[in-house]
Amino acid sequence: MNGDCIFCRIVEDLEKADVVYSDDDVIVIRDIHPRAPVHLLVFPKIHVDSADDVKDPSLWSPLMGAAARVARDLGLSADGYRLVVNCGAGAGQTVFHLHIHLMSGRSFSWPPG
Repeated sequence: MNGDCIFCRIVEDLEKADVVYSDDDVIVIRDIHPRAPVHLLVFPKIHVDSADDVKDPSLWSPLMGAAARVARDLGLSADGYRLVVNCGAGAGQTVFHLHIHLMSGRSFSWPPG
């Protein structure tokens, strides 16, 4: 854990968050600065700075599984949802703890950005 990391502090229950889902490996919270009507953050309970720092690719499986499960449970699949991973400040990453943005509730354009 990284004591300076807001997501690590949420995992350790040192910071409040609107938790939507949690299991042994993953936590899903509502984004406090949503960019869509539904904007959730899916992240591992272990600290990994970014996608570049994932050493074991099996880390992705519980993250993607939790994202899909929460999307189904919230009924987001019918209208669709977007999963986004920003890697590095130049790509828009502002919290340096690996996370997936799960967004839904509006139309998204392509290409993003």
